[in-house]
Amino acid sequence: MTIRLACWSGPRNISTATMRAWENRPDAEVVDEPLYAWYLAHTGLDHPGREEVVAAGETNWRRVVDELTRPWPDGPVLQYQKHMAQHLLPDLPRDWIGSLRNVLLVRDPAEVVSSYLHSRATVTPGDIGILQQLELRVQLGPEVPVIDAADFLRDPEAYLRWLCDYAGVEFIPAMLSWPAGPRGSDGVWAPYWYDAVLRSTGFQPYRRRRVELTPVGEEVVAATRPAYERLYDARLVL
Repeated sequence: MTIRLACWSGPRNISTATMRAWENRPDAEVVDEPLYAWYLAHTGLDHPGREEVVAAGETNWRRVVDELTRPWPDGPVLQYQKHMAQHLLPDLPRDWIGSLRNVLLVRDPAEVVSSYLHSRATVTPGDIGILQQLELRVQLGPEVPVIDAADFLRDPEAYLRWLCDYAGVEFIPAMLSWPAGPRGSDGVWAPYWYDAVLRSTGFQPYRRRRVELTPVGEEVVAATRPAYERLYDARLVL
C-alpha cells in the first residue's frame, strides 16, 4: 500500500525545493498543492494566475480528499503531498488528515512575510499558514514532527534521512540534487511563484535573509509570531 507523506508548509518556505527532493526518487509520486484550486474558488482571492489555477485544478474538496486518502494497492511506494496550511479554511473538514503521515514545515514569519510581499501586494495572518499549522499540531498531537526551514537548510541530508525513516523508505543521495527547470508535476502557478526553484539544482545553503516589512507586514508578523514560537519550541532538532 502506498505511503502518503503530507508536508504542511506555508508560502515562501522551502516547500517546493523539498518537493523536488522527493520528486527525484524513482519510487515516489508528488502532488503539488492539491487544495489550491478549491481554496481560490472558495475564497475568491486574487492570486497570481488565479483563473489558470481554478481552471486546471479540482474545486470540489471532497474529490480532492478522496484522491489523497483512498486505498492505492498498486500505486508507487510513496506519495509526497505538498500542502499549503493556509488552504485549510475553517469550513474544510480536517478529520481525513489523521490518515496521512504528516509533517509540519515552518519558517520565521518575518522572513515569510517579507518574501510574500514581493509576489502579492497585501498579506493577512491567515495567508501565511502559521496559525493553521499550530491548529494542526493541536489536532494531530505531539507526535507530528515540526521542522524549521533554517534547521533543515543547515543540514538537508540529515533531515531528509530522518524523514525517509519516518516515512518508512530508504534515503537515496539523489534527493539532494535535481535538474534545473520545470517538472510536469508542477502546478500551473509555477511561473508566478517558483522562479528560484526553477533555477535551482539543490538546496541552497542557509543564510539569514534581509527582512523588509511594511506596517501591515509588521502587524501580520506580530499576530503570528506567538504561534510560530510554540511550533519552533516543539521542532525536531538533529
